[in-house]
Amino acid sequence: MQRFRFFSTLGLVLMLAATFMIAPLSAQDRTLPYWASLRYEKVNMRVGPSAEYPVTWVYLRQGMPVKVVRVREGWRLVEDHEGTQGWVASSQLDPARGGLVIGAGLAEVRAEPSTAAAVKWRAEPGVVTKLKACRTGWCEVDIAGRKGWISAARLWGSDTLPGDE
Repeated sequence: MQRFRFFSTLGLVLMLAATFMIAPLSAQDRTLPYWASLRYEKVNMRVGPSAEYPVTWVYLRQGMPVKVVRVREGWRLVEDHEGTQGWVASSQLDPARGGLVIGAGLAEVRAEPSTAAAVKWRAEPGVVTKLKACRTGWCEVDIAGRKGWISAARLWGSDTLPGDE
Protein backbone atom coordinates (compact mmCIF):
# COMPACT_ATOMS: atom_id res chain seq x y z
CA MET A 1 0.00 0.00 0.00
CA GLN A 2 2.87 2.35 0.85
CA ARG A 3 4.43 1.70 -2.56
CA PHE A 4 1.12 2.45 -4.33
CA ARG A 5 0.86 5.84 -2.58
CA PHE A 6 4.43 6.68 -3.51
CA PHE A 7 3.90 5.90 -7.21
CA SER A 8 0.52 7.62 -7.40
CA THR A 9 1.97 10.75 -5.75
CA LEU A 10 4.96 10.65 -8.08
CA GLY A 11 2.64 10.33 -11.09
CA LEU A 12 0.58 13.30 -9.94
CA VAL A 13 3.71 15.44 -9.46
CA LEU A 14 4.98 14.49 -12.94
CA MET A 15 1.61 15.36 -14.52
CA LEU A 16 1.60 18.77 -12.84
CA ALA A 17 5.18 19.44 -13.89
CA ALA A 18 4.36 18.51 -17.49
CA THR A 19 1.35 20.86 -17.45
CA PHE A 20 3.48 23.81 -16.33
CA MET A 21 6.14 23.04 -18.94
CA ILE A 22 3.75 22.55 -21.88
CA ALA A 23 1.74 25.77 -21.33
CA PRO A 24 4.69 28.10 -22.09
CA LEU A 25 5.54 26.06 -25.18
CA SER A 26 2.04 26.52 -26.57
CA ALA A 27 2.34 30.29 -26.03
CA GLN A 28 5.24 30.22 -28.49
CA ASP A 29 2.91 28.91 -31.21
CA ARG A 30 1.50 32.41 -31.70
CA THR A 31 1.76 33.68 -35.27
CA LEU A 32 4.48 36.26 -35.83
CA PRO A 33 4.67 39.20 -35.72
CA TYR A 34 2.48 40.33 -32.81
CA TRP A 35 2.29 43.21 -30.35
CA ALA A 36 3.32 43.10 -26.71
CA SER A 37 4.26 45.72 -24.14
CA LEU A 38 7.02 46.07 -21.58
CA ARG A 39 5.92 44.51 -18.29
CA TYR A 40 8.26 46.45 -16.00
CA GLU A 41 9.63 49.96 -15.55
CA LYS A 42 13.13 48.72 -16.49
CA VAL A 43 13.66 46.15 -19.28
CA ASN A 44 17.01 45.16 -20.81
CA MET A 45 17.40 44.57 -24.56
CA ARG A 46 20.27 42.25 -25.44
CA VAL A 47 22.35 41.42 -28.52
CA GLY A 48 21.30 37.75 -28.41
CA PRO A 49 18.75 35.42 -26.81
CA SER A 50 20.48 34.77 -23.49
CA ALA A 51 21.45 36.61 -20.31
CA GLU A 52 25.05 35.91 -21.37
CA TYR A 53 24.78 38.45 -24.20
CA PRO A 54 25.55 42.11 -23.50
CA VAL A 55 22.78 44.64 -22.90
CA THR A 56 22.47 47.07 -25.83
CA TRP A 57 19.58 49.17 -24.56
CA VAL A 58 17.69 49.68 -21.30
CA TYR A 59 14.02 50.68 -21.60
CA LEU A 60 12.58 52.73 -18.76
CA ARG A 61 8.96 52.84 -19.97
CA GLN A 62 6.56 50.29 -18.50
CA GLY A 63 3.72 49.59 -20.95
CA MET A 64 5.65 50.72 -24.03
CA PRO A 65 4.58 48.69 -27.07
CA VAL A 66 7.02 46.48 -28.95
CA LYS A 67 6.58 44.30 -32.00
CA VAL A 68 7.63 40.66 -31.44
CA VAL A 69 9.22 39.46 -34.68
CA ARG A 70 10.95 36.23 -33.63
CA VAL A 71 10.78 33.64 -30.84
CA ARG A 72 13.60 31.56 -29.41
CA GLU A 73 12.96 29.51 -26.27
CA GLY A 74 12.32 32.02 -23.44
CA TRP A 75 13.40 35.03 -25.51
CA ARG A 76 11.72 37.36 -27.99
CA LEU A 77 13.33 39.42 -30.74
CA VAL A 78 11.46 42.72 -30.50
CA GLU A 79 11.38 45.91 -32.50
CA ASP A 80 10.60 49.31 -31.01
CA HIS A 81 9.00 52.38 -32.60
CA GLU A 82 12.39 53.58 -33.90
CA GLY A 83 13.13 50.26 -35.64
CA THR A 84 15.71 49.13 -33.07
CA GLN A 85 15.75 45.35 -32.67
CA GLY A 86 17.10 43.20 -29.86
CA TRP A 87 16.31 40.29 -27.58
CA VAL A 88 14.16 40.56 -24.46
CA ALA A 89 13.33 37.77 -22.00
CA SER A 90 9.71 36.71 -22.52
CA SER A 91 9.06 37.20 -18.79
CA GLN A 92 9.69 40.93 -19.33
CA LEU A 93 6.82 41.23 -21.82
CA ASP A 94 3.10 41.64 -21.23
CA PRO A 95 0.67 40.36 -23.90
CA ALA A 96 -1.55 43.40 -23.30
CA ARG A 97 -1.46 45.89 -26.18
CA GLY A 98 -0.07 49.31 -25.66
CA GLY A 99 0.30 52.36 -27.84
CA LEU A 100 2.85 55.13 -28.14
CA VAL A 101 1.83 58.59 -29.28
CA ILE A 102 3.92 59.50 -32.34
CA GLY A 103 4.12 62.33 -34.84
CA ALA A 104 4.67 66.05 -34.55
CA GLY A 105 2.77 68.20 -32.10
CA LEU A 106 0.08 67.28 -29.62
CA ALA A 107 -2.35 64.45 -30.41
CA GLU A 108 -5.99 65.22 -29.70
CA VAL A 109 -7.75 62.75 -27.42
CA ARG A 110 -11.45 62.92 -28.25
CA ALA A 111 -14.66 61.86 -26.54
CA GLU A 112 -15.75 59.70 -29.50
CA PRO A 113 -14.01 58.17 -32.56
CA SER A 114 -14.63 61.15 -34.83
CA THR A 115 -12.93 64.41 -35.80
CA ALA A 116 -16.24 66.10 -34.96
CA ALA A 117 -16.17 64.81 -31.35
CA ALA A 118 -15.14 67.07 -28.48
CA VAL A 119 -11.44 67.20 -27.60
CA LYS A 120 -11.04 65.95 -24.02
CA TRP A 121 -7.32 66.75 -23.80
CA ARG A 122 -4.10 66.54 -25.81
CA ALA A 123 -1.22 64.07 -25.45
CA GLU A 124 2.43 64.73 -26.26
CA PRO A 125 4.46 62.47 -28.56
CA GLY A 126 6.08 59.76 -26.44
CA VAL A 127 3.10 59.23 -24.13
CA VAL A 128 2.44 55.54 -23.47
CA THR A 129 -1.18 54.37 -23.62
CA LYS A 130 -3.14 51.21 -22.98
CA LEU A 131 -5.05 50.26 -26.13
CA LYS A 132 -8.64 49.22 -25.55
CA ALA A 133 -9.89 48.80 -29.13
CA CYS A 134 -9.15 50.11 -32.61
CA ARG A 135 -11.67 50.56 -35.41
CA THR A 136 -12.08 52.66 -38.52
CA GLY A 137 -8.92 54.69 -38.01
CA TRP A 138 -9.44 55.39 -34.30
CA CYS A 139 -8.19 53.71 -31.12
CA GLU A 140 -9.74 53.86 -27.69
CA VAL A 141 -6.98 54.53 -25.19
CA ASP A 142 -6.44 54.69 -21.46
CA ILE A 143 -3.72 57.11 -20.38
CA ALA A 144 -3.17 56.94 -16.62
CA GLY A 145 -6.86 56.24 -16.04
CA ARG A 146 -8.15 58.86 -18.48
CA LYS A 147 -10.02 57.36 -21.43
CA GLY A 148 -10.62 58.72 -24.91
CA TRP A 149 -10.08 58.18 -28.63
CA ILE A 150 -6.94 59.00 -30.68
CA SER A 151 -6.45 58.76 -34.41
CA ALA A 152 -4.74 55.42 -35.14
CA ALA A 153 -2.26 57.30 -37.36
CA ARG A 154 -0.91 58.98 -34.20
CA LEU A 155 -0.29 55.69 -32.35
CA TRP A 156 2.57 53.27 -32.85
CA GLY A 157 1.17 49.86 -31.97
CA SER A 158 -2.27 50.38 -33.49
CA ASP A 159 -1.73 48.32 -36.67
CA THR A 160 -3.29 44.86 -36.78
CA LEU A 161 -0.62 42.15 -37.01
CA PRO A 162 -1.05 38.46 -37.97
CA GLY A 163 -0.37 37.22 -34.41
CA ASP A 164 -2.77 39.58 -32.65
CA GLU A 165 -5.68 37.86 -30.98
